Amino acid sequence: MAHQWFQQADFDAMIALASEEARLYLQQVPDRPVRHQADRERLLSVLGGSLATSGAAPEQIVRQLADTAHWGNVACNSPRYFGFVIGGAYPVSLAADWLVSTWDQNAGIYAISPMVSVIEEVAAGWLLDLFGLPNDAGVGFVTGCQMANFTCLAAARHGVLRRIGVDVETEGLAGSPRIHVVTSAESHVTIDIALRYLGFGTRHVHRVAADAQGRMQPDALAAMLETLSGPIIVCAQAGNVNTGSFDPLAEIAALTNAKGAWLHVDGAFGLWAQANPELRHLSRGIELADSWSTDAHKWLNVPYDCGVAIVRHANDHRAAMMSTAAYLVQTAGKERDPTDWGPEFSRRARSVPVYATLASLGRSGVAALIERSCARARQFAGVLAESPGVDILNDVVLNQVLVRFDQDDARTRAVIAAVQQEGTCWLGGTVWHGLAAMRISVSNWATSEADVARSAEAILRCHRMLSASQSG
Repeated sequence: MAHQWFQQADFDAMIALASEEARLYLQQVPDRPVRHQADRERLLSVLGGSLATSGAAPEQIVRQLADTAHWGNVACNSPRYFGFVIGGAYPVSLAADWLVSTWDQNAGIYAISPMVSVIEEVAAGWLLDLFGLPNDAGVGFVTGCQMANFTCLAAARHGVLRRIGVDVETEGLAGSPRIHVVTSAESHVTIDIALRYLGFGTRHVHRVAADAQGRMQPDALAAMLETLSGPIIVCAQAGNVNTGSFDPLAEIAALTNAKGAWLHVDGAFGLWAQANPELRHLSRGIELADSWSTDAHKWLNVPYDCGVAIVRHANDHRAAMMSTAAYLVQTAGKERDPTDWGPEFSRRARSVPVYATLASLGRSGVAALIERSCARARQFAGVLAESPGVDILNDVVLNQVLVRFDQDDARTRAVIAAVQQEGTCWLGGTVWHGLAAMRISVSNWATSEADVARSAEAILRCHRMLSASQSG
């Protein structure tokens, strides 16, 4: 059929249909199996095929997508999804995100979207206050902690070379002195990926030993730093992806500052401990770092995607990210051009759900959200540890629980697979110090005591079933 511009009635019909289907999906999430119920071939049979010459009716397309989602999606926003550090979406954040799509703003520069620019400025200030970080730090809203680490380490690269009179943005790494990058042996993979993107590579990264809970050892860092000279970037961690543990940040900051090194903290989910007064002791000294990365789509429970890059030295941050062109209308005043603080030029207004969620929860609401997740993680550990043949491998200091069954790799992996297939909850596996383990991450605002009790019982039921089948 010939292309026809949509009329208001078309928008009304599509929005009403999407709203209807979204309500149905959300109503079913709490009770549906968390796992997906289809394989690639079935999904392709419904969604695939050659692109048709003539388009289908919009209503038909929306209903097909909505119908397929019920059985083709993993219910990541379920209160019983514990597979990765993934939050659900607060109702207010989902509503705000719908408005973001409706407004269809390119949030790159103030001239295109003054409102979004100001919302981002306000949300950035709220986050700095919530985290107890310098109120004049640079803040960039990016896709996730991968790009937040990239952004922070780009600022670090610029900063450590600027101090010795080198402009890496014009000279490049080929014309610059070598930068020594130091990370924990337990650093997250996104640090390595960011280093690859930035031209550092990974072969020459200096790895510092970690303890039994995955925390960088300060004495090993001190010994490492003694062997290095020239520009140095140290990457520490707030919230180990397996155990939830925190590097001893105060000690690390003292060592890096004495050496004149740049300290970056990967706080993908652990930085949110700063928002809860009862947990701030875990991140003592974090405010002494030079840059910090985190995710809002993890513990703040806003829709995907939203990461945050924070840099103490705003000038280094902006210099590493900013670009100019004759055709752009860029501000020279107090107005904020969001593209100056992240790698994307055209980008979604992802600060809007952050603003809405923080405004709705307030300081006490965010603190309560963090505590609920930690309490549910402790509940998981307590219930599972009481069962014979079940071991908790980590100190449950945050929202992560590592579980092992019958002191056996094969049995542990079999329990994980059985739980995933059973569908009450969804969780994943990992390898911790050479041992197979089940990894439980509690991040969803809606996860209740009843959800944990139901999920723990499903885990133990799968364990008993496997044990009985082997005995038989």
